[in-house]
Amino acid sequence: MLQNDSRKVKEGDTFIALKGINGDGHDYILDAINRGCSKVICEYGNYDYDNIEIVDSTKEYLDSYIKNKYVDIVKNLKLIGITGTNGKTTTSFLIYQALNNIDIKCAYIGTIGFYMDGNKYDNINTTPDILSLYHMLIECVRNDIEYVVMEVSSQGLYYNRVKYLEFDYAIFTNLTQDHLDFHKTMDEYLKCKMKLFSMLKDTGVSIINKDDEYYKYFITKNTISYGVSGDYKISDINNNSFKVNNIMYNTKLIGNYNIYNICVVIIILELLNIDSNTIKSVVSSINCAPGRMERINYKDSTIIIDYAHTPDAVEKVIKAVKGDNRVITIIGCGGNRDNSKRKYMGKIALTNSDYVIYTTDNPRYEDPYDIILDMIQLLDSFNYEILVNRKKAIIKGIQMLKKGDILLILGKGHEDYQEINGVKYHFSDSEAVLDYINKK
Repeated sequence: MLQNDSRKVKEGDTFIALKGINGDGHDYILDAINRGCSKVICEYGNYDYDNIEIVDSTKEYLDSYIKNKYVDIVKNLKLIGITGTNGKTTTSFLIYQALNNIDIKCAYIGTIGFYMDGNKYDNINTTPDILSLYHMLIECVRNDIEYVVMEVSSQGLYYNRVKYLEFDYAIFTNLTQDHLDFHKTMDEYLKCKMKLFSMLKDTGVSIINKDDEYYKYFITKNTISYGVSGDYKISDINNNSFKVNNIMYNTKLIGNYNIYNICVVIIILELLNIDSNTIKSVVSSINCAPGRMERINYKDSTIIIDYAHTPDAVEKVIKAVKGDNRVITIIGCGGNRDNSKRKYMGKIALTNSDYVIYTTDNPRYEDPYDIILDMIQLLDSFNYEILVNRKKAIIKGIQMLKKGDILLILGKGHEDYQEINGVKYHFSDSEAVLDYINKK
């Protein structure tokens, strides 16, 4: 098998040395040789090794290899691609659950991993590098998977990680500010998202959120819209019940925005000619993805962990739980990413919460305190505090809880690490919560 990560090399594999964003595969050729690779494809190097092929561009070699060796293997998979700023993970995971619940074998590839046949495998990027992605798809073929639902990120589209794939369904959830450290402008961000919809099969269907201001950019020759104003019309939302085209559904999920995610599931199931009673049953049974509105009950209060890390997502999550209850929010921002959104996230959190604890997220190579200073620059009230240590912030939040209160822990969701100065240290919000409350 062809590998571009020396750590994955097994006896007999071919190692290809690619120049990446954060490193150069040529630095790992000796490691691949020591692990037993049978051949090395590279652009330069002088090694005491018999089977080495020097090419002008390993990227072009890989591109040609995938086109000639892998595309035909995976061409019969039915692919569902989902793009958008928020909702990709939840919508994908809901579809994954729904199809498997009605005995249609479906795999999931995205932010929280690679799920297939009830097993979960780690995944570094929301959209894996092109070689890793095709390896996953080939595994799906080997395991008789019929559908693959995948999150397709803007960076994945920019770097052509889904090149040569043709999608049966392309889904657009929404577009709000994020990743401007990479794309620089909303227009460039939008253009990357639009690429997915040019990859539809001739018979492919685009499914778009018509309530989002950018919806018109995603219309194709075969488009179905959803939302308050869509072809699939959402109405009568009342806690855990709602209507789509005047049919009543019930869900375990929290938040009006999750109704939009569920609506995509309904559309997919209807397009597959699943009967309405079965769809109702499936919708009522599916659960949110790990780290998305993950609920932990504590005494007479509720703790909710969510991945919300954009201004829009933070506002929607807080408003989803804000009723007569007091809401305490713990939030930070990632380092070395779009810093223009920090002040808005900080302001939104304070405006919509009763109390906020600003803390660290994944500071990466930035000073965590400097990130927090960015977050609090627009604040005009003082119902907040700063606790840089995330574990201490979580403990403080739990200690503040009174009967009926809700503690929101936002930003990291399913992640089980904190990235600090280039090192990933094990840290999980849910583990931190459970460690504390189980000792009480």
